[in-house]
Amino acid sequence: MKLTISRESLLTPLQSIAGVVEKKQTMPVLSNVLLVAEDNTLTLTGTNMEVELVGRVTPVHVDQPGQITVPARKLADICRALGDEAPIELSLEGDRLHLRCGASHFTLSTLPAEHFPNVEDEAESFRLELPQKELGRMLDATAFAMAQQDVRYYLNGLLMEVDKEHVRTVATDGHRLAMAHLELATGCPDLRQVIVPRKGVLELARLLDDVDTPVTLVIGDNHLRATVGAYTFTSKLIEGKFPDYNRVIPRGGDKVVMADRATLKNTLQRAGILSHENIRGVRLNLSPNELQVFANNPDQEQAEDALSVDYQGESLQIGFNVGYLVDVMNALDEDQVKITLSNPNSSALIEAQNDNRCLYVVMPMRL
Repeated sequence: MKLTISRESLLTPLQSIAGVVEKKQTMPVLSNVLLVAEDNTLTLTGTNMEVELVGRVTPVHVDQPGQITVPARKLADICRALGDEAPIELSLEGDRLHLRCGASHFTLSTLPAEHFPNVEDEAESFRLELPQKELGRMLDATAFAMAQQDVRYYLNGLLMEVDKEHVRTVATDGHRLAMAHLELATGCPDLRQVIVPRKGVLELARLLDDVDTPVTLVIGDNHLRATVGAYTFTSKLIEGKFPDYNRVIPRGGDKVVMADRATLKNTLQRAGILSHENIRGVRLNLSPNELQVFANNPDQEQAEDALSVDYQGESLQIGFNVGYLVDVMNALDEDQVKITLSNPNSSALIEAQNDNRCLYVVMPMRL
């Protein structure tokens, strides 16, 4: 294998693919990136056996086609440290890959391409095209609520649901729930639900740009595949039944609060400084046109704060994890936030005032 490529053309896909590759691997070849040079194209592939990312660079001057795997992070670090002045020449000599750029020369260890695992192809059951920015918006609006290393493994991912008219993303860790939806011109005649693992969600979100260019999603029985420009992303799906999120969404709350999102977020963050560092609880006292926020901790430290809100109902005291509320304020992008409550033991429903495409549920805490 021998080829010549510009530093920028190699570095961009290499950095994306190195993000997929885990630092600690049970199989040495999983720390490597697969390089395949043929027909003036260089294809780079990285995988952790759960997520695979393939990037294609063209045109590339290929003198000698071939394929090999090399350490992903080392190759990315070398390319990052090189200057833009000279092109990069990659040549496989024996079992070593030589990288030459100007006066710089690096020799990297390799492993045979045959050792590199391939994600098996499977029959697609559904195909969907979405604008990149809309899919990115939905992932950003919900991914933060995914569980981390929960024994209920199906919570360590994101539900993607498609029906005749909508695509939805839903995430929950058992204490809070985030849901976003997008209307479709042509959806799926039958309801389809798949659970994408946490790593897959984060890597897919990283690939998307704030543009209307479509991303093609192919949903199979065991994999989700997305084509974004020159990249093909594949993620295994989590087997399991996601909880019925509709049962979690509170209905019929009679206490509706309108607040300025930025002011509420700042007030919560200030009070949260003196909350218990483990349970992160704050108490909200709601009265006509005012919301008071209280926090304390085992060191007998206290925080009291207040802000003006639009509220005309009965007084209410309720406790929440302040981090969960701040996460929702960060996820919403409208100026005004609408919070619907009913009693101290019922979850809060939080939405943007004029945008119903996202909703959030946060369970209360006993303080």
